[in-house]
Amino acid sequence: MIGLVIILLLVLFLPFFVKQVEHNLEVFLFIMGIAAASISGMMSLHLVEKALVDPINITLAVLIAGLLCKWLQVPLEKSILFLIKKMSMPIFLALTVIILGLVSSIITAIIAAIVLVIIINVLPLDRKAEVRLTVLACFSIGLGAVLTPIGEPLSTITISKLDEDFFYLFRLIGPEVIPAVIIFGLLTIFLVKPVESSCGLESEQKTESYKEILIRSVKIYLFVMGLTFLGHGFEPLINEYIIGLPPALLYWINMISAILDNATLAAAEISPAMDSETIQAVLLGLIISGGMLIPGNIPNIIAAGKLNITSKEWARFGLPVGLITMAAYFIILLVM
Repeated sequence: MIGLVIILLLVLFLPFFVKQVEHNLEVFLFIMGIAAASISGMMSLHLVEKALVDPINITLAVLIAGLLCKWLQVPLEKSILFLIKKMSMPIFLALTVIILGLVSSIITAIIAAIVLVIIINVLPLDRKAEVRLTVLACFSIGLGAVLTPIGEPLSTITISKLDEDFFYLFRLIGPEVIPAVIIFGLLTIFLVKPVESSCGLESEQKTESYKEILIRSVKIYLFVMGLTFLGHGFEPLINEYIIGLPPALLYWINMISAILDNATLAAAEISPAMDSETIQAVLLGLIISGGMLIPGNIPNIIAAGKLNITSKEWARFGLPVGLITMAAYFIILLVM
């Protein structure tokens, strides 16, 4: 148990304090996953096979969607310019947030974030409006991507640990997630006040190379593989200290997802021994709070990195939106 606690603390905090770990997170998590599975006695040929197979679907989805995004970038940009001439800007922005959120479970959160960057690069808007649009869209993408196991690593790991079917998460949290995606889209009409400007977010408008697409796909494979080992390695710790906690407490504890990658937390917390109410509370706490700050979710990291959004800019808008959403869902799901 002591060994697992030490590994958990290393996984949660080393990426913040050691730059080499932050820049090589996939390799670090793979090593920590092997260590956790070995120390806990969970390492077996079955687990190795599972760790090799589980990342395949999401890796292929990221690779194929990345190639399509590269090949279709120019037509996409032309389509965006055409659409903003045919409809009002508020409606276009709302539809952007809703559609990216809903399709992220198919094209993956990573590709949805890249498409978002392409769209924002085309829009001649001021910086404040574009920052707010980016944050709301990443909340939407982070929520929608969880509905299938190919959407993002969190959903891949959850399905793997629970050994459930492809549409399990859609059934479990779809009724909560889909309305939230639509609400985030509608919020852009009221919270994003676009002003035509040439001083928007500064970013390099370039098409990704095949090498970048391939490297990203390999990293995703290694990332999910490491999380598979990590999740199963932490099972004794989960069974001892997590399973007995009430869903409401787990929901708020998972606000730490704002500063820690939510896929890592899902690997550490979720267990097949949990009932559906607890799993629902854990997942919603992770995916909602994951949008509050840049480190909380993969779409945030990609969009903020490519658009040069600072942590302060993100937090100024993302924290209040996330806290209000957390409180609303707490009342609806766990109090009423």
